[in-house]
Amino acid sequence: MTLTFVALLVSLVLTLLSGVVYINFLKKKMFNQQILEEAPESHKKKAGTPTTGGVFLILSAVAASGIALFLNQTASKLAFVILLGFVFLGLAGFLDDFQKISKKQNKGITPRMKLGFQIVIALLPTIFLLFSDYSEVDFFGRVINIGWLYPFFAVFVIVGVSNAVNLTDGLDGLASSNCFFAFLACTVISIITQKFDLAIISAAVAGSCLGFLYFNKHPASVFMGDTGSLALGGVLAMIALAGRFEMYLIFIGLIFMSETLSVIMQVTSFKLTGKRIFKMSPIHHHFELCGWDEVKIVKVFSAVTICMSVLAVKLYILAH
Repeated sequence: MTLTFVALLVSLVLTLLSGVVYINFLKKKMFNQQILEEAPESHKKKAGTPTTGGVFLILSAVAASGIALFLNQTASKLAFVILLGFVFLGLAGFLDDFQKISKKQNKGITPRMKLGFQIVIALLPTIFLLFSDYSEVDFFGRVINIGWLYPFFAVFVIVGVSNAVNLTDGLDGLASSNCFFAFLACTVISIITQKFDLAIISAAVAGSCLGFLYFNKHPASVFMGDTGSLALGGVLAMIALAGRFEMYLIFIGLIFMSETLSVIMQVTSFKLTGKRIFKMSPIHHHFELCGWDEVKIVKVFSAVTICMSVLAVKLYILAH
């Protein structure tokens, strides 16, 4: 319990310290964000903001996790696999970001290639979980063995949540703030189930998100890029799968799901009817075009995540 807090605190401090150094490096090397042409007009002024900030976020979380796990002597193979998957997803995101930077446009690797990387990386923790006799899913207190469907389910959850957080990362502080509260909820549930290795990793990532938010709040001095968002979504899913509370991500990650569903609904509606449901998707852009400023959207979305996270923890306690 104590070392969970230590992991969060160490990660927070490491993120704040490394952030200053890394952002200065990005400015010197011109690792700057390219803005989509169809983005809201208010986003045009963000062009040139340093990106790939997910690098120092991930490294800080991994370092803090390693320190706390070593001190707590709970460094399991599962914890190692989760951290490895976290880093690999960050590398996949970095490749995408680097392509955008080198081409000086907001198009990195192809969507098919990105999805391929995510699936291959998701197989790492999935295979490990299979060999650890994971084949059951906890449907809010009712455990169901889904057998051979489990690997498909696990890969779908990891890739789906990874992309959901990626879609959410469209406003200053939006992904980092919502991820902070989501990982706090995962930390609490992991402590309740006495899976302290998962609690330590989750707390460390939460600390990094909080530290990153210091640089990423409006007006952002750095963006996490796909480097951070793909990795954060993936490790959130991996922790939930390993802790057997993946269904509670429906509540914890409601904002992330809403962002994804808004895109699916928008594309489907336009292809079938030629009409758009939202002024723009993902849904945070819809609220922007309705007149909400970025800070208001981030505050409201974060409040939703806080409420849903508390609800998820409460439902977990009631179900168990």
